[in-house]
Amino acid sequence: MQSSTADTAQNTLATASHTEAGHHGDHPDHRIFGLYMFLFAEAMIFLGLFAAYLTFRSVAQVWPPQGTPELELLLPTVNTVILVSSSFVMNRGNKAIRNNDVKGLRLWFAITAAMGLVFLFGQGYEYFTNEFGLTDNLFTSTFYVLTGFHGLHVTFGLGLILVVLGRSLKAGRYTSESHFGPEAAELYWHFVDIVWIVLFAILYLF
Repeated sequence: MQSSTADTAQNTLATASHTEAGHHGDHPDHRIFGLYMFLFAEAMIFLGLFAAYLTFRSVAQVWPPQGTPELELLLPTVNTVILVSSSFVMNRGNKAIRNNDVKGLRLWFAITAAMGLVFLFGQGYEYFTNEFGLTDNLFTSTFYVLTGFHGLHVTFGLGLILVVLGRSLKAGRYTSESHFGPEAAELYWHFVDIVWIVLFAILYLF
């Protein structure tokens, strides 16, 4: 009887340990599902902004309005390459933690954070050097709203990366069996990258 009770207690502790690590047997991790729902909601917001911009553009006789300075293409293109490349860098970090390589996780996530900061500084420089302001006309207003809202999401993504880096300093916090934090940060960062590709295309290329 005592042996049976001890076995039951051990099984209970093992189950709790797996649950804490984000494993639920054959059941999916509902945190990932919740994250996907959150990203879907965010995508709908961006979709609404894109639809508004394209509507303004389609009904305007001239777009951008006459007198609007042309957008510089070189800096945004470089920024795009940096941001898209950072997704591949971050993926290296997640691959590292799946192999229990915490140092690799820290290295690649730190590089990703640096690339994200470069992107934001590049966007800030573009704002500073633009020859138009927020209220000059409808095009300039939508330009700043779209790029600014996306920049806010990049900033939030950087915050997630820094949280992961901070938590990784605790021994055993992230392992090959428990890595929801890095996985969630990567999914969010990929979302930010995809949104920027669409935004770059409609604002700068077409």
